Amino acid sequence: MPARDPGRRFLAVSGIGPLEPGEGTRAWDAGEPTDPTPRTAHRIRTALATRYARHRRATLALAGAAALLGGGGYLYGTRPQQPPPPPTPFPAEAVAVTFAGGLPTPADAVPRSFSFAVLLSVESGPTVTVTRVTQPYAGLSLVTDPPTPFGAKAGSDRKITITMHVTECGKAPKDAGLPFLDVTLRNTRAMQIHSYILGSQYAQHLSQALKVACSTTGASLPKPPRRLN
Repeated sequence: MPARDPGRRFLAVSGIGPLEPGEGTRAWDAGEPTDPTPRTAHRIRTALATRYARHRRATLALAGAAALLGGGGYLYGTRPQQPPPPPTPFPAEAVAVTFAGGLPTPADAVPRSFSFAVLLSVESGPTVTVTRVTQPYAGLSLVTDPPTPFGAKAGSDRKITITMHVTECGKAPKDAGLPFLDVTLRNTRAMQIHSYILGSQYAQHLSQALKVACSTTGASLPKPPRRLN
């Protein structure tokens, strides 16, 4: 058995119960928490109060901004809506053409010619340009005064003198029932060809003028001589 060291101490160990410190040993105390000094406590309270005040100001600012945005959005959503401007009408929708009576035939007109007037009215929209005026019968031709193209503004009435010339009586209508004029119109939206039926007064005037033009002359005007190569 080894000899004991007289300077070494041993713990007594028992089979029952917890370990206990031996003689000459002691437990190290874990230090009790100490209360902060009054000055330190005042600093902590001041820092917390400052942080709370900043947080409160930021929260109030955000809440105010949200309220303003919400109110502005509500006012924007409930504001009276302005109706959109009406679309530009098609030229045929804005123009009316009416018969305005017979006129003396111009002195420089060729034989078998007759004249009458129509009134062209533009009700709304931009300026309408009349690019062409024609009629459907093969035995007739026409010219206008003013000559095409010419313009007409909204709210105005434009008087147009039409002089028709009978080129071939056999192809001219003997009794025009519903005669019409084909008018080509253009505005900023579209170009259209529209047929205007001018009514019973125009039908009577056209039928009478054709009877007078073709009563004493041949079936057609003399044809120009053929050029011989």
